[in-house]
This record gives sequence, structure tokens and C-alpha cells, in this order.
Amino acid sequence: MIAYTRDEIISASEMARGFATVLSDLKNEVKERFVISKNNKLEAVVLPIEEYERMQEALDLMEHIEIYNIVKEREKTPRSEYVSLEDLAKSHGIDLDEL
Repeated sequence: MIAYTRDEIISASEMARGFATVLSDLKNEVKERFVISKNNKLEAVVLPIEEYERMQEALDLMEHIEIYNIVKEREKTPRSEYVSLEDLAKSHGIDLDEL
């Protein structure tokens, strides 16, 4: 679980009243993020667009690495254990011509 500092947490009503200030603080790097609470429960995080895009790129990279690792692991499977698409479809009662 991520810990948030007291000054990062803002209530939903404060957010609604002071959205321009929150946006300005993020843009001017006064704050790294704001955590919105509603009824004393943390509900959302507001980040600068650059930080969000950096996080998304990191997530995409992690996904590509995971796919790469899966492919490399599958390459170790002996050919004799491969199942053709036709055999797989047949075993599940799927007629490939109907697709």
C-alpha cells in the first residue's frame, strides 16, 4: 500500500472548490500528486500528465517484457508437444470454416 502525506490528501469538496489551484500546483510542480478523499476514504489520484504518461510507458514496457518472457519459455517446449489450431478447435467442437 502506498503512503500519502497529509498535504497530498484533499477532500472531494475541496477539490471541486479549488480545482484551478490544484491544477496550477501540479503544473508548477508545487505538488507531485493529489489524493482525493470522499467520506474519509481515498478515492482517486490526480497526477500531472507527464507523470501519468511515464507510468503508462513503464506499464507498457513491463507488459512487453512479460510477453517476451512467455514467448521465450514457450520456445523451450518440444515440437512434439505442439497442438495444431485445427486439432485444438476440433477438441473444443469449433468448426474453423464457420468462423
